[in-house]
Parts: sequence; structure tokens; C-alpha cells
Amino acid sequence: MKIAFDAVPLVGRNMSGIGWCEAGQTTALVSLHPENDYTYNYFAGKTAAEKAERIKPFAGDKIKVRASAFPGMVYRALTNFVPLSYSMFFGKDHDITHFFNYIVPPFVRGKKVVTVYDMVYKAFPETMRTRTKFMLNMGLKRSMKRADLIITISEFSKSEILKYFPEHEAKIRVIPCGVDLNEFKPCEDKELISSVAKKYKIEGDYFLYLGTLEPRKNLTNLILGYEKFLKSCSGNAPKLVLAGGRGWLFDSIFALVKEHDLESDVIFTEYIDSADRTPLMCGALAFTFPSIYEGFGMPPLEAMACGVPVLTSNAASLPEVTGDSAVVVAPDSIDDIASGLSRLNSDPELRARLSREGLERARTFTWENSAKLLYKAYEELV
Repeated sequence: MKIAFDAVPLVGRNMSGIGWCEAGQTTALVSLHPENDYTYNYFAGKTAAEKAERIKPFAGDKIKVRASAFPGMVYRALTNFVPLSYSMFFGKDHDITHFFNYIVPPFVRGKKVVTVYDMVYKAFPETMRTRTKFMLNMGLKRSMKRADLIITISEFSKSEILKYFPEHEAKIRVIPCGVDLNEFKPCEDKELISSVAKKYKIEGDYFLYLGTLEPRKNLTNLILGYEKFLKSCSGNAPKLVLAGGRGWLFDSIFALVKEHDLESDVIFTEYIDSADRTPLMCGALAFTFPSIYEGFGMPPLEAMACGVPVLTSNAASLPEVTGDSAVVVAPDSIDDIASGLSRLNSDPELRARLSREGLERARTFTWENSAKLLYKAYEELV
């Protein structure tokens, strides 16, 4: 087969979860089935040299690269109104082209596959950027109609898609994400953990959140729950580290910390270098992720793979991912979040059990397993 992957999510300055999902699935797929012909397609625009460097680690010598000098943002904006052919930029010789970021553009030759991660733009529109909502409102219905197959990442997300687009049930396949167990694993190097913590100005024990700073991650209730935990905590309490890039409406999160006089207890690190993610996780007393809506929830899985106890919410897909291997709280309950933090802080036996069980749970989610399911879906099409 000749298979093309739309690689736009891989070449951005700061890769999001969509990019990591594409990287995990495509590189595992190529390793499992080297007999096929693979290509990464992307719009390079003015930053062609930077993007060429970013794609290299994923492409290696097994995946061809086809870059168009046309600006990607201009192409995406135009196709909301004008059916500008994708094949005009990337050719007509592929059996399958897989788009990993919701939208199938017009006039793609061969079979078309699209990954739709969730329906947050319909379920919680107030938590999304106006630009992203506009793109999905304008393009997703047409995109799913164009697609020959729709991939989603959890049974929860499948149910959400069917809630809004029931006509596409026959096209949907559930393929869970994986975790790179070579990257996310327990770290025994205490000096490395200490140096990474020092790099981000973290001292002592800490609870860690790692992800985009945006409303649907429920950071407001996490901060308020942490404040309540602090008031009930005797002795030195762990800090709360909020690590990640600034997302939509992040200013309100900074303002809340200042308003509640928590600036000495809550640490903002900004975007974390990829090489620092594992040691930062491994140094945490526990990982916190009480999100209100996730199509899958990669960060808790990555934390479990590192042997770190996890606190997460009982909402959306998160119970699918963590199973019984996490402290689960109601995301809308500040008391519940505070109680969960208190349990993790005061109970070393609980932390040890969750660490063991989390490691076992994470081993069931591999990119190899994910890629096997994806390849089976491709075979259906051809």
C-alpha cells in the first residue's frame, strides 16, 4: 500500500497530544509493516527549514517527506470557503491518506481516514478558542462525510460522536492511544530528577499537573481543592506544580492563584522540554489530572507508566484509561479533590499500591497495539 500521513501536527513549534498520538501510531505502524510505502505530507510555509528539522526524528529513513511551500494556515482558511484541492499540493498516487487533526480537506485522491478525538467543541464550547470552534463548526461535518473511515480514541468518544453525528456509525473504529514505555518509565536517577526540579524552580515534595493550561482541564477546581487541602494539612505540604503551555483563557488561572494568595504554594513552569517530562513526573508525589472532558487522557497514562500515583476525575474517558489504578474524584467537587490530595499525601501504602497497579495498567496501552488496530482498519479500506 501507498499510505500518506498528514504531518501538520508533527511540525508545530510545541507538539500537542494530537502530534504525539500521530507520532506514536505512525512510527509503530512503519516498524510493524515496513513493506508499504509511507509519506509524511505537510505545508511548510515560511518556516520550511524549522519544520524540516522537526519532522526528521519521526521520518527517519523509513518515511518519505513531501512538503509544500504553500502556507498551511492560508490553505486551511481558504478551504472553509473554496474547495482548493489537496491533491494539487501532494499528488494523487496514495491508496490511503490519514488526517490526524479532525479535518479532511477537499479533493484527496484515494481512501481518506480522519481521527476525531472528541466532541468538546459541542459539549463544552465555552472552553475552546473561538478560532478552533469556528474551524470545527465550519469543517467537521463535511470532513466526516468525505472520510471513508473515522478513527476515534475511546468508547466514550465514539458515543459522543454518535450523539451529534449518528449517521456515521458504520464508519467509526475505536483505536486507543498508547504510551511510549521506553520514554515513560520509572526513573532511578535521583540526581537527574533533582536537577530537572531545580531547573523549574521546584523544591521539596510536589503534586504535578502536566498539560495545557485551559478551562476544560479543571484547573480552577484543582487550585481551590488544593487550597482546601493546604488548610487541613499539618506540617510541610507539597507544592502544586502546574506545568505546561498557556492555552485558552489561561489568565484566569494565574489570577485565581494571586487572588487566593497561593503564589508561594503554586508553581507555574510554562512549557516543559520533552526530555524533562519523565524525570519531572517521576519526582512528583502524585500526578493530578481532574479534567472535565478528555477524548482519552494521555498524561495520566504517561504518569502511570512512570510508576507515579494518579489522581483523576470520574468524567469522560478517564475511567476507561485509568481503571481502578487511580484515586478518582468528582471534577465539580472541591471537597472531593481536596480529600483525594489528602489521601495521597498521607497514605504511603496507597501511593505504593497505585504505583504498582498503574505500571501494570500502562503496559496494556502500547503504540504497537494501537498500530495493529490501525493497520487492520486500513486493510478494510483496500
